[in-house]
Amino acid sequence: MKTQDSIQLLRDEEIIPTETVLEEALGKDVFSVYTKLNEIIRTEFQIEPEWRYYKDGKSWLYKAVYKKKTIFWLSIWEKFIKISLLFTEKTRGGIYDLEISNEIKESFKNAHATGKLIPLLLDIDKEQQLADLSQLIKYKKTLK
Repeated sequence: MKTQDSIQLLRDEEIIPTETVLEEALGKDVFSVYTKLNEIIRTEFQIEPEWRYYKDGKSWLYKAVYKKKTIFWLSIWEKFIKISLLFTEKTRGGIYDLEISNEIKESFKNAHATGKLIPLLLDIDKEQQLADLSQLIKYKKTLK
């Protein structure tokens, strides 16, 4: 995880996260990963992103929604994109059967529940990481 020494961006409620703002915040390379991510979720998964400013966390968050179900949350950090997928104890076990990196599985094994939900966090800065995210999205869409 890269979060420890990183800074979350998009904290100003007045600055709407347009493509220009996002490219400036992420830099060209990570912005191209963000663009590819949006293309994948829309075309392959029929997921609609919703940007909204949340006053409790004082930042802009992107909620990826399929029908009425939240699939994941996305936040913009210095030099990477953070994806948060939330699972329950009941759905947690299915993660270990997916064809995703062992690093993700190990990190998730050590994740602690917040209430009834267990967060699976991904720090994405390379296009190759989107394959693992796609597997996680497929799984999340099958859950009730």
